[in-house]
Amino acid sequence: MAAWAGWGAGPSGAGSTGGPSRLFLAAALVGSVVVAGVLVRDRRWPEALAAGAAVVYFALRLCGGLGSRRNP
Repeated sequence: MAAWAGWGAGPSGAGSTGGPSRLFLAAALVGSVVVAGVLVRDRRWPEALAAGAAVVYFALRLCGGLGSRRNP
């Protein structure tokens, strides 16, 4: 049996095609904003904080503040 090297290991692993598309990142950002808004409305503060962190993460990924530096 071959040893498992972990998810995404090697040159053909996850992220080898350049990461998520801008469309995916935009959809994830919008979804995170909606979820964060609902959680704030329901006063579920720990969950809203986590969703807010997701909003920041996806916004940074979408705007190029995080992730791989690819040449266009």
